[in-house]
Amino acid sequence: MSNTKKSLTVDIYTDGACSGNPGPGGWGILFRYNDVEKTLCGGEKNTTNNRMELSAVIHALNSLTRRCTVTVHTDSQYVQRGVQEWLPNWKKRNWRTAGNKPVKNKDLWEQLDQILSQHEINWIWVKGHSDHPENDRADALAREGMLPYL
Repeated sequence: MSNTKKSLTVDIYTDGACSGNPGPGGWGILFRYNDVEKTLCGGEKNTTNNRMELSAVIHALNSLTRRCTVTVHTDSQYVQRGVQEWLPNWKKRNWRTAGNKPVKNKDLWEQLDQILSQHEINWIWVKGHSDHPENDRADALAREGMLPYL
């Protein structure tokens, strides 16, 4: 009999929201593993939608207590393409874009970069506001997270 633990497989649905851009914002997360669901949300007084999208993923991955196989579902092409396409080159160029401008939200991208290696992550982009039930729940959680800052 093997002593190796089976990796936990988790689906994570994330979303960010902002009232004004910048303005009060919120992030929401729906976790699903086996038959268990968990939700988290939070927000900030003065932020942008992209910062909340990134914050949702960072909070989600930081909430996992052990290495997991994760599928992150996001409606943010900024997050999904940032991780899968742009991040390696930003790092090679010392956090500069292809146009030699400073990367926006560098502090959050650096945080995310630090935690990406802690899990095996698959990324799925979901069209926002398209009646995707889990994305709609993450959106509602993001709006809930924003409420204290309105």
